[in-house]
Formats: sequence, C-alpha cells, structure tokens
Amino acid sequence: MPLTSAQLKAVDFGGLINEDVMQAIWDISRIPLPYTDMVGSDSIKNSFYEWTTDQLADPAVDGWIVDGADSDKDDSATGLRLGNQAGILDKEVQVSERASASDTVGRGNELAYQVMMRQRELRRNVEANALNINGSQADDCVATPGIVAGLGAMVTQFDTGSGAAGGGYTAGVWAPIVPGARVALTETMIRDAAQAAWEDGADPSKIMSVPSVIRQLSEYMFTSSARIATLAAETNQKGPATAMGSVNVFLTDFGVTLDMIPNRIQRTYEDTNTATAAAVYILDPVYARLSYLKGYRTTPLAKTGLSDKRHMAVDWGQKVLQPDAHRVLLDIDPTAPVTQS
Repeated sequence: MPLTSAQLKAVDFGGLINEDVMQAIWDISRIPLPYTDMVGSDSIKNSFYEWTTDQLADPAVDGWIVDGADSDKDDSATGLRLGNQAGILDKEVQVSERASASDTVGRGNELAYQVMMRQRELRRNVEANALNINGSQADDCVATPGIVAGLGAMVTQFDTGSGAAGGGYTAGVWAPIVPGARVALTETMIRDAAQAAWEDGADPSKIMSVPSVIRQLSEYMFTSSARIATLAAETNQKGPATAMGSVNVFLTDFGVTLDMIPNRIQRTYEDTNTATAAAVYILDPVYARLSYLKGYRTTPLAKTGLSDKRHMAVDWGQKVLQPDAHRVLLDIDPTAPVTQS
C-alpha cells in the first residue's frame, strides 16, 4: 500500500504537508461613509465653536403705507447664534517586535496593517456619532469628555406622532433627544417634512436612514398605494429589459427630488419601550459640516519594551448651519411596512 497524504497529515505534531493559505485578507467592511462624503468639512479653532444663522421673514400681503409717511418702524432682525462642542475619538494598537518580524498571512507588516484597519474604524465611528441623537457636552479635562451633538438633536424635528421630545439649542447646549414610542413611516410624513424644509428656503435632496427603513420605503413604492411610474414604463426601452427591484429616488409634488440613501454606519436606538427605532433624515447637504480641531493623525507612543505602540485620534465637531434646512423623523420602526398615510 503506498504512502498516502492522510498518513503525512497524521504525523505528530501538525503533519508533514505544508498549509496552503491564500496570501490575502478579504475585508467586507470597507464601505463608504455616505454622510461624511455628502457634507462639507472645515476647520475649527476651539473646543467650543459657534456660527450664526439668519433667514428672511415670511412674505407679507399687507404693510401698505401712505405717500409721504415718516418711517416709524424697525424691520431689523438679528438671527441666531449657535454652537457645538468638539469631541475626541481614538484607537490604539500595540504590536510586539516578534509579531512585526514574523511572516504573517496577507500582510507585509503587522503594525502597519493594524494601524490601517483601526484608522478605518475611527472614520466609521465619526460617521456613526455624527448621525446619533445625543446632545452636546463640554469637556472638563478631568472625567467628563467632550461630546459632539448628534444630527438628530440639531436639525428641526418633524412631528411623527411618536411623542419624542428634546433636541434644540439653549445656552450653549444641544439637548439630547428623548425617544417616544416608535411609529411606522408613511409617505405623507416624507412629503410633509420635505415640503416644510423647502418652504423654509432649503432644497433638500437626500433622505437617509438605516438600510431596513430605506428598503421598506423602496418596497412600498411598488405597492398599489404608491403613485410612481409602473415597471412596464421603466423597462420600455430598446434592448433587453431590466427587472427593476428597487426605487432609489423619491420625487415630491413640488419639485424636490430626494435620493434614498441607506447608511450601514448609522445606528438604531431604543424607543421608550426598549424597541428598536431609527431616525430618518431629510437633508440639504449645503447646510451641514463636519469640522476638525485636529484631524485624523497617528502618533508613535514611547517604547517601553519589546513592542511598538501607535495612537490614532481625531478631534472633531459638527455644524448644522441652518437647522430648518433639514428635517428628522424620529422613532421610526425599521421593521414596519411603509404606508401612504
């Protein structure tokens, strides 16, 4: 009987056949950052930073004056002064000298690989925190960290009937959102919220939420209640027809086109009944910024033994230049089908 591969594999300890391991690492988490990529960025010079807002008064259909009348009124308006806190997020790696010198699978240098992966995680953490519903908090440099107010607390709320409260800016602080009881998303909510932002002077162009909410909205578009183009009309073209299984653009009644953006980084939260809920954002990206006091950086830490340490950090904040340019629909049930109203 010949010597078989099974016998070679059975030799103590670990066998005599070399392992065949593909020298590559397949990472499925290298995904876009929709909100970060959508909004602009700028720099700030302090841990607490401010900006001012203003908007025109509503049009008036009265106010006539007589010929030759003296001016006896003052139409001046001051606008508002808003601000936010910066916050620091970080990652740290420590790799032994032996690990760095070893011939590892799929990486040329273990320390460089760890730094690269943790930098990506840091950017994802910024996106997730930017889309949160928490309020702001000042850093006391002792035990209380600075916290950047999340988008949900900074933009104008649309009443979904869930009973959510909080948000808004008072005396230098953005209040956190206090969730209510989750509700199903409706087409009417989206149309009314987009119209409210448009009437305030904005041009909202994005609707963003967690993937399950965007899927529910897309699936609703193929029901008999939705008023959109039929599948036949969409595929009436030369050449092979394409089966359309989703809708990714929502055109409102008054010319506002909303791109439907599922965000895999955005987190859900618990409603007042500890059920999973999500925020739905209707955004005009012109009026939002991510701001950096000190941008992404990697710093070598002091060597204290047979290992190398790297510290990655970002000191950042967020500006909503005009809260009324956006709307947030709070406490949306990500599992409930979308209805018309």
